[in-house]
Amino acid sequence: MERFDTIVIGAGVSGLTAARLLAKEGRRVVVLEARDRTGGRVHTDRTDGRITDFGASWIHGITDSPVYAAARAFGMRTVEFTVGGYQPDSRPIAYYGPDGVRLTDAEARASIADIHAVDATLLEVVADSAPDASYLDVTDEAVARQGWDAERAERVREYMQHRSEEQYGAWIADLAAHGLDDDSIDGDEVVFPDGYDRLPTHLAEGLDVRLEHVVSRVAWSGDGVVVTTDRGEFAAADAVVTVPVGVLQSSDFVIDPPLPEPNASALGRLTMNAFEKVFLRFDEKFWDDGVYAIRQQGPEGVWWHSWYDLTALHGTPTLLTFAAGPAAIATRSWAPDRVVDSVLTQLRRLYRDAVPQPTHVDITHWQDDPFSHGSYAYMTVGSTTDDHEVIATPVGDVLHLAGEATWTDDPATVTAALLSGHRAAERVLGRSVAVERLWSD
Repeated sequence: MERFDTIVIGAGVSGLTAARLLAKEGRRVVVLEARDRTGGRVHTDRTDGRITDFGASWIHGITDSPVYAAARAFGMRTVEFTVGGYQPDSRPIAYYGPDGVRLTDAEARASIADIHAVDATLLEVVADSAPDASYLDVTDEAVARQGWDAERAERVREYMQHRSEEQYGAWIADLAAHGLDDDSIDGDEVVFPDGYDRLPTHLAEGLDVRLEHVVSRVAWSGDGVVVTTDRGEFAAADAVVTVPVGVLQSSDFVIDPPLPEPNASALGRLTMNAFEKVFLRFDEKFWDDGVYAIRQQGPEGVWWHSWYDLTALHGTPTLLTFAAGPAAIATRSWAPDRVVDSVLTQLRRLYRDAVPQPTHVDITHWQDDPFSHGSYAYMTVGSTTDDHEVIATPVGDVLHLAGEATWTDDPATVTAALLSGHRAAERVLGRSVAVERLWSD
């Protein structure tokens, strides 16, 4: 049995952050990773020279972002693309009405103003909401307070539904009322033309990372931890566990003894989402020039309502749409051609015969990934924002949970993963360490 000072489970951004900081402070660290690559849910596909981020894509706001600072320090190229937070108007967006006709500028401005009015009301409604309120409950109340006619109210309701799905991959009635409290963007958003996986690749440099080591058991006591994998056992004084919520809740990953309170209850109030990406590449652009996104309103857009123009990122005409929440669940077993046909049916409502068959399609399958069971976690009805951080309460001073779901501000992001790994490293060390040490000597 190999022995270390600290075992880090998971070679995603959170685990690599913790391991890198601990190693720089002189601890002997091993990182155990089930996959055959680093990065976790930061996953860039490079098939046939195409660079496609199947997992995380955006930095949601570069102002004071440690991820952006790390990316710059590592020489990662970025492209500004500020629509990742499902904003209604941060950049030019082509809106189409329920009839499939593009809204005039005046109509679009009026629709956007209605969204902003409800968002302003939501702040008070969410603050006063009951512990078991859903995001649907507070949205309905905020819309009702506007006193609008049914058609006007419905346009905003469907926008809020789509935002819940695109932000958290969850049906609006399943998301806690406070589930979008962190829905804010500070500064421009950027994406990575060379792939987001450059970040974990740089973070992993010089570390002892053991790929294809599937952890099945983490036994902990006052004497330390013993981690069982399909390639043997590892022992250490402490461990940082960064696997996703879906793995923590799986019977294939055992913590022995089980997580105590308050960790266990907080973990039980989160769940993994249903959120998949659909990339469509074409020979030529057929959609509007000068827009970042295309959105359609009305019942036809219940699944496919938003497309994002990634042409500037990929160098070829590319649209990205999301199967999110109910759409991801319903299409989970569909053949790729059936998914594409469903998406193109909606695009052809807007652009008619100008829409050709795509030259290449990529569809993700995070729901079927045994090492994540979904894309990221969300707050179910009855949870509170504090649950994120409560999960990370140190266990017996030997077990530290980290990852995007354990960070209260902006969970479900790479920023949350990195900052939670930084926090775990500081708790293991018992002292502060500057996050800048990740990218500096």
